[in-house]
Amino acid sequence: MKNIQNKWIRGAIPALLLHCSIGTVYCWSIFSQEIADYIGFSKGATEWAFSFAIFFLGMSAAFLGNLVEKNIHKSSLIASITFAAGMAGTGFFIWYGGNHQHSILSLIGIYISYGFIMGIGLGTGYLSPVKTLMLWFKDKKGLATGLAVAGFGAAKAIASPIMQKLLGDNQNGEIYKMFYILAAAYFVMMFIGHLILAKPADWVEPQNKSKSEGIIATLKREPIISYVAIWLMFYLNITCGLALISQEKMIVKCIGLASSVGLISTISAIFNAGGRLGFSAWADHMKDRNTVYKMIFILSILFTAIVFFTKGIANGAGNVLLIIFVLALIFIVNAGYGGGFSNIPTLLSDHYGMGSISAIHGITLSAWAFAGLTGNQMANAIVSKTGEFIEVHGVKVNPTGYQNVLIVTACLYIVALCLSLFLVKPIKKEN
Repeated sequence: MKNIQNKWIRGAIPALLLHCSIGTVYCWSIFSQEIADYIGFSKGATEWAFSFAIFFLGMSAAFLGNLVEKNIHKSSLIASITFAAGMAGTGFFIWYGGNHQHSILSLIGIYISYGFIMGIGLGTGYLSPVKTLMLWFKDKKGLATGLAVAGFGAAKAIASPIMQKLLGDNQNGEIYKMFYILAAAYFVMMFIGHLILAKPADWVEPQNKSKSEGIIATLKREPIISYVAIWLMFYLNITCGLALISQEKMIVKCIGLASSVGLISTISAIFNAGGRLGFSAWADHMKDRNTVYKMIFILSILFTAIVFFTKGIANGAGNVLLIIFVLALIFIVNAGYGGGFSNIPTLLSDHYGMGSISAIHGITLSAWAFAGLTGNQMANAIVSKTGEFIEVHGVKVNPTGYQNVLIVTACLYIVALCLSLFLVKPIKKEN
């Protein structure tokens, strides 16, 4: 009974406290326009804060993965402090920008606070509980990591109504106060998670001669092309997911469901979180976890092709069947996007063992960093440079541009599927 309590109290609960806090980084779109208006810059200029946050999430995970490997208490404390400090700093520079309209110092301060400082908290906070969960739940590693990473995915759905309420309470437009409140709340949550997070008492870390030698020796267990293929298919899945998700609201409006954007956004967030938990838990029952990625890519290619060839986005308004196809694509891509995150640590542990998994997982998360800079921007460039904007039910949309995004994502999904099929070495979990 004590062991059962420990795995939840020392593993699952602190993981959820950490991931449900840092996952709110995805709430940026809720208040980015209000921030832009408050400090006197365009929404496009403020959007870079989110891109920088994702970039530094991946890069801090890559460079600090070995610290997480050695000391999860130090890494989770760093995560708690930097995430809360970045949130509070963002509030300060929003306040400064409100008092000094169009000040470049305000914009740079937001980039540094929300992007760089919070990014460090995101990367270390994301990594800290993952290995611990896999050690506590040895027989159901996918379920355990899926539970935590689902918390990251579900954070937006949980926090969005709270943030909307806080924004509504600031009738005088003092949006910066919300960030102070959130900084305090998330610090408390993450600090509690930091205090109770612990690895099983019987786990002994392997002793490597040096951190670089340990990681390199571990990666050399298989041909390096296998790891490169895992990194690339992870990167491509995130890039394609972000490309479609970034256009999701406008696609929904394009098919005549403008009044249901909020509801559909919530449902897609549920699919995102469900994919993180469902795909990884399912993988526990598969001989080779890479099978999950093959399924994600095949389903994404199939529904992308259906929507493209039926011109579902352009002709969907008023056509129930085409609307179903488009919504199915959105939900499946969200589920596959989430599932890709939850399966990567367990896939890596199957291939390279548990000894240096935090460091290797951290290096692999650099794919997230680069995808965070390319996914949204690629889709925005395609939509702005191709097709033309027309009015559908009073909303300016670009059906041809959105369809062209599908062409590119389908091609990238095909490349990812080929990597998964031909270059990632099949391996049984028992090995």
